Parts: sequence; C-alpha cells; structure tokens
Amino acid sequence: MRVQRVLAPDSMAESWTLLGDDLRTVAPVESFLSYLSAIERSPNTVKAYAHDLKDWWSYLDGRGLGWKAVDLEAVAGFVAWLRLPPLARSEGWRCCRQSGITALRRA
Repeated sequence: MRVQRVLAPDSMAESWTLLGDDLRTVAPVESFLSYLSAIERSPNTVKAYAHDLKDWWSYLDGRGLGWKAVDLEAVAGFVAWLRLPPLARSEGWRCCRQSGITALRRA
C-alpha cells in the first residue's frame, strides 16, 4: 500500500489517496479523504489521515480482517502494533522482550 498525491485536473487542487497493492484506490478510505477535501481541509491534514489509514489498512490486511467486522480486540491489537518499531511491524519479523530489552528477530 502507498499514499499517493493527487491533483484535481480542473483546479489543480492537491489532495491524497491510498492505493492498495493492486494500485487501485481503497474505496472506503478514498470516500473519507474525498470528504475531507470537499469540506476544504488542508492537504496536509488529508495527507496525515491518509498515512494513518494506511497503517490501519496494513494492519487489517496483515491479519485477514475486514474493516466492517472490526471488534474491540482488533483495535487493541492495532494500538499494540503501533507501539512496535516500524521494522517489527513488517512481515517476517518478531518482537521479543527479555530482561526489559526489546529486540527484533527474524521469524
């Protein structure tokens, strides 16, 4: 997934969207980001939301969860996941704690 800058062809107004691994927009995210642009939120605000929603969608995809069926446990897991170092969020890495030290190792 990636956050992509977009320009409106008629006004050249800047906005942002989220592209999935198939390079198509993620429809629910696109709807929300379009709404933010329509109510004239700053492009920087829209960009910040796009990056945060990228994290959320990456977390859901990595666990095979659909966004419409999220429960409290999934939200709690996401918060814990956000606390990990970015490398530990990547597939194939595990975070382990020993003696109060957090370390990363290949899974």
